[in-house]
Parts: sequence; C-alpha cells; structure tokens
Amino acid sequence: MRTYHCFWLLFWAGQPHQIFLTPLSKRTSGFPEKEKALVLSGNSRQDLHRSKRSWMWNQFFLLEEYTGTDYQYVGKLHSDQDKGDGSLKYILSGDGAGDLFIINENTGDIQATKRLDREEKPVYILRAQAINRRTGRPVEPESEFIIKIHDINDNEPMFTKDIYNASIPEMSDVGTFVVQVTATDADDPTYGNSAKVVYSILQGQPYFSVESETGIIKTALLNMDRENREQYQVVIQAKDMGGQMGGLSGTTTVNITLTDVNDNPPRFPQSTYQFRAPESTPLDSPVGRIKANDADVDENAEIEYSITEGDGYDTFGITTDKDTQEGIITVKKALDFENKNLYILKVEATNTHVDPRFLYLGPFKDSATVRIQVEDVDEPPMFSRPAYIMEVKEDVPLNSVIGTVTAQDPDAAKNPVKYSVDRHTDMDRVFNINSGNGSIFTSKPLDRETLLWHNITVIAAEINNPKQSSRVPVFIKVLDVNDNAPEFAMFYETFVCENAKAEQLIQTLSAVDKDDSYNGHQFSFSLAPEAASSSNFTLQDNRDNTAGIFTRKTRYNRHETSTYFLPVVISDNDYPIQSSTETVTIRVCACDHRGKMLSCNAEALIHPTGLSTGALIAILLCIIILLVTVVLFAALRRQRKKEPLIISKEDIRDNIVSYNDEGGGEEDTQAFDIGTLRNPEAIDDNKLRRDIVPETLFMPRRTATARDNTDVRDFINQRLKENDTDPTAPPYDSLATYAYEGNGSVAESLSSLESVTTDGDQDYDYLSDWGPRFKKLADMYGSMDSDKDS
Repeated sequence: MRTYHCFWLLFWAGQPHQIFLTPLSKRTSGFPEKEKALVLSGNSRQDLHRSKRSWMWNQFFLLEEYTGTDYQYVGKLHSDQDKGDGSLKYILSGDGAGDLFIINENTGDIQATKRLDREEKPVYILRAQAINRRTGRPVEPESEFIIKIHDINDNEPMFTKDIYNASIPEMSDVGTFVVQVTATDADDPTYGNSAKVVYSILQGQPYFSVESETGIIKTALLNMDRENREQYQVVIQAKDMGGQMGGLSGTTTVNITLTDVNDNPPRFPQSTYQFRAPESTPLDSPVGRIKANDADVDENAEIEYSITEGDGYDTFGITTDKDTQEGIITVKKALDFENKNLYILKVEATNTHVDPRFLYLGPFKDSATVRIQVEDVDEPPMFSRPAYIMEVKEDVPLNSVIGTVTAQDPDAAKNPVKYSVDRHTDMDRVFNINSGNGSIFTSKPLDRETLLWHNITVIAAEINNPKQSSRVPVFIKVLDVNDNAPEFAMFYETFVCENAKAEQLIQTLSAVDKDDSYNGHQFSFSLAPEAASSSNFTLQDNRDNTAGIFTRKTRYNRHETSTYFLPVVISDNDYPIQSSTETVTIRVCACDHRGKMLSCNAEALIHPTGLSTGALIAILLCIIILLVTVVLFAALRRQRKKEPLIISKEDIRDNIVSYNDEGGGEEDTQAFDIGTLRNPEAIDDNKLRRDIVPETLFMPRRTATARDNTDVRDFINQRLKENDTDPTAPPYDSLATYAYEGNGSVAESLSSLESVTTDGDQDYDYLSDWGPRFKKLADMYGSMDSDKDS
C-alpha cells in the first residue's frame, strides 16, 4: 500500500520570511505523490555583518526496491531567494550525488536514478546549496539533509545453521530441553512487522514441540525408548510478519538422537546350558561361554557374571570377556572323572552400572543353570607325592635300597605301571630303580665330598600304553661318614737358623678335613713314632686344631745336615677315627743375629718355583734353533714349488700341467710307458717318474698282474685303489691312461703312440672308408705313407 507523505522544512534567517509549500504533480508508477519540498530562506541584503542562520529540516523518506520505469521522485529544494527568473542554480553533493541522486538545477527537484536496498545502505547524507548562476557565488550557505530508505518486507528469515544436531537421553520427561534454533531477518525491526519472526514445527510431532517466540525445542511425548527408535528428524519453520499470511519464511532441519540409559536388564536367552570337559583339562582353561543379552549399549550393557551356588562352586570360575560381554567358564581345580563326573552351577548376570531411576522396572540381573559333564580320558599314572626327598650315607653298599616311589593309574582300569630313571638326569648311572615296585637303589659308590645332592627324575608309564607316562623329581642327599683323614692345610716347607736356640718356635701347623663335622673338627697332632725320640725337633699340640714345631737343641750345622724331614701324625675325633702322616720339610740356613735368613744350600728355598739362569738360557737357545729350522724348511718348500716342471729345453716330454695338446707324440717315451698302456701286464714297477724330482725313495711295491681281458677302466680303478693305500705313492695321478682303447675294440687304437710297441708298418687305408669326418685324418696318414714309399 502506497503511503503519501508531506515534509515541512523551515529555515530561519535574519529577516523573517514566509515559508510555503508549492504542490507539484508528478506521475510515479501510476501513484500520485504529494510534493516534498525543502524551502531555503536567507537574507537578501548585502552587508558586511554576519547573519545568524540555521536549518530546521526533516528527513526525506524513500521506499526501497522501487520497480518503476521512471526515476523515483525524492523531493524538492527551494530557496526564498529564487525569484523564478532562472538566476539561481541548485547544487547537490554528498552520498550518491550525481550517481544515485540527481537534482534539477533550475527547479531543485531531486530524483533517485537506481533501485535502492535498505539492507545495503539505510541512510544517505547529502548537502544542498543555491548559487548565483551568473556569478557562481552561493546565495545560501551549504546545508545537510538526510534521505532515509524506507523498509519493505523483502527478506525472509534465515537460520544460523542449515542443520542442527542434538541429543537427549531416552525416557526423558515431557518438556525436556533439546536445543534452541535461531533465525534472523535482515529487514528493519523498527518499522512494522517485517522482522518479527515466529517459529513453528512442520515435522516431528507428536514427539517434539517448539516455542514460537524463542525457538526452543522440547520433548512432547513421554517415555521415548531408544530401543524402539533412536533417530528423529524435526523440521522447524521461521516466518516473519508475526506469522501472518503473506509473511516470508525459512526452514531448518534438526536431527535429534536419543542417547542410551540403563533401562533394560540383562536376560539369558535360555535357562539351561550344557558343556562337556575332559578330566585332563588344564587349570584356567575355558570350558564354555554363556551370554546374557542386554538391549542397552556401551557401559549400560556391561555385565558381570558370577557363580552364586552349585556343587562346582570351588571347582569352576567365571570371568567376563570385556569385548563380547560373554561369561567364560574356566577350570579352577583339577577334574577327576572317577571322583565326580557331573557338576551343576547357577550363574548370575548383573549390570555393573545401574540407574536408580529405573529400578522400578525390576532387578537388573538374571540367572541360568549350567551343567558340566566330565569326560573320562586315559590319564597317565599319578605319583603319591609331587616330589621325593631321600637320604643315604656315602658308605652304603652297592645295590642298597635308599627309598621307594609309588605311582598308580587313576583310571578305572587300574593298568599296571613300570618305573624307570631318566638317564638325562643320571648320566653316570649312579642309581637304578626296580621297574616293578619303584624302589631306588645304588649302582655305584657314593662320595659326599664329590657331590652332595643327586637330583634324578623317575618316570612312571603304563605297561599297556607307554605313551601315558608321568615324571617326578627325586632329590637324594648323601650323608657324610668319617672316611677322610685330616691333612695339612698347605704344603709346609720352612727353615731353621744355624744359630737357633733350643725351644724356639719355627713353624705353626694347621689341618683340614674334607668330612663334615656337626660339632666342629677336633684334630690332634703328634710326631710319628720313628721320629719321636730321635728327632732334632719337638711338636706341641695347641688343642685348637693347630700345632707348633720347636727346636730341641741349640745350633744346627747345614754342612752336616742341610734338610730335615719331620713326619707329623694328624688324627680326628670322629668315628671311626681317621689319621694321616704328613711331612714337614725343614732346611738349615744361615741367618743374621736377628734371625733373618741369609742363604741356604737349596736354591729352591729362595726360588721355589724358579729356574736357574743356565736353564733359562738353554731353553731360549732351543727355541731360537727351532724357529730357524721352521723358517728354512718353509723357504725350501716355497722354492721347490716354484721349480719349473720341465727343467730343460730339450726335454719335450708331455706333462699333466699341459692341457692344450694330446701328448708328446711318438718320441715321448720318457713321461709315460706306452707299452704299459697297450698292455697293462707289462708295467715296470721299478721305473720312476722323471718329470719331477723325487723327494724320498721307497722300495717299489709289486702289484698283482692284470688278467688278459682286463679293460683299461678296471685297470685304472685297480691302480687307483692301490695308490690310495700305498704310502709311497706320489700325491698325483697320471694322464697316461687315455691312449688305451681297451680289449675288443673293432677299430683298435687310433693313437699314433701305438707305433712304439710294434715294428710293422701301419695301413691307414681303412680311414677313407669311415666317412667325411675322418677325411682329414686319412689324408694326413695317407700322405705319410706316400712319403715313406718315396
């Protein structure tokens, strides 16, 4: 609806003037519009005094989104100095002047040349002035005025998001807040209802509702269950003009998800479960799995399983698989079919996270019965103990029984059992066992001082099925008996000074005993009977397992006797008493007045483990000679290896080193015996090789004569075998074996070497009959015959 406005703008100058409004008629899109005029008044007198002027103006209003074909009329500027004679000129400046807004410089009419949008710019500030057309001087001072764009409803409400996502717990009460949506309208909120937005729900009823003014979405239905439906899609509309007809609208989608709460108890799908378990099932091994179903998810579906009652309460256990929420039944104690073959358990499944708000729905747990049938298997024998400890004295006679192990078949068949010792644990076969009754006895002497504990393993196996076997450790401790005599703790070699006085202590003795003593060792020391009266020394037992050697006389002469050997008898106090005789070596030495040894006859006393200087020099010379010999021998061997195989230029004999020809020809009679190749029986064992220098000469070995029909292969194999076992044979083989074709050859030998063993002429005409492959050979030997004839 087009609205007609009339604006009064007054300007006071120094002299009062009448302000008037002149109506103008202008056609604008077929709608009549009242004239809007801005009347300018000023002082027409020309004086030098400053006049007091002021503008009193009102705003120009202009509708946005003008759709007419002509320029849109804004208003009119008019000065009281304008006499209508065209002497004044109106000028417009400011926002959009000359572009968006133009002014008729003669009449002061202002028009808008383009379509305006309030949302882009709502207010334009311009400046108007009237000047003398002839002089160009302003007749009025420049003044500002405002053109305000009047709003129309041309923008629909826009939501801040295209899609909203929200979630609420299931089973929420009616009116529970879900989410708030917001829409904005770009129109002017201060003018009319163009920007007044009202919300409504287009999709999502009767589950949700929305507040029309705030856009808050709430639940509208009680007890919405996630297990029935989890996702909801709600469409919200925002409409301006207060929701009246003709208003513009926009929509958005809200995706609402119901989150889970623990409102469902676990339930077993069946009341009874049955499983089978062999009696040989290891401990902690699973027997079976059961599962209670829970419609909830995540932590609300977590279940804890437990065995509440039953005759297998302490035999079986149950744990929860956190990934699958299954109950795993495992074995806690060993099963025995012969003792009990059926167990009945009651298993309970309980939620670990219970919501007190839903306890009214019932207990959040369920129970089921589990029957476990134990199956019989052929079990190995079982020992009466997990380990055996036995004791035996070290002097026990051989084949003495030291203990017995017992095992029996736990199955109902009670198969007989045989025993044996695992020899990997008794490599020396010190013990043996009776295979029938399990008694262990000694088979070798024992020695506690060598080995205190013997750890062996006994095997019990069923006679009918030896694969069914079991093992048990047997720990045998060897008890000590007094079977070792005491002896010196070390080798005693001491000295006595020539100027020693009587009753002077020269050495303290101590002893050790390999045997074990529960109350501690008690040793006694004494001189041997043969030395007790005639000895130059006395022995005093200190009663603390030590003894002292004292001089019996004053002064000793090392030139008369340089060394004394004092026999000492050491005895223990155990049963049976063991004693030994040890010898103390006493040397007579020259000492100073303080008793410090100066020299003795025996060098070993000063250097008990050293060698004399002469001996060291002799050993050093031997080592040097040995090294020189080795170096010379190595040099000779290296020089011998570098010796050429063919020593003389005239020696044209073939050798195994040469690979590029077939031999030395008929003249080569030194390297090989061609006659031997044709006739193995004619070998000369006394003939030595001349192609190398022999290192050592050995007597030739006579070999057996080959048979008349011996083939060369048999001959070679025979000779190879003989040389392999002959220590005098050289470490190489000869090539002189390829000229012999063997017995029975139709063509006989093709080698020219055969001419060595015969004086007759050879006829080679038959070579021409052998075809083109032998043509060159026939020509060569045929030419030789022709030369010989000529």
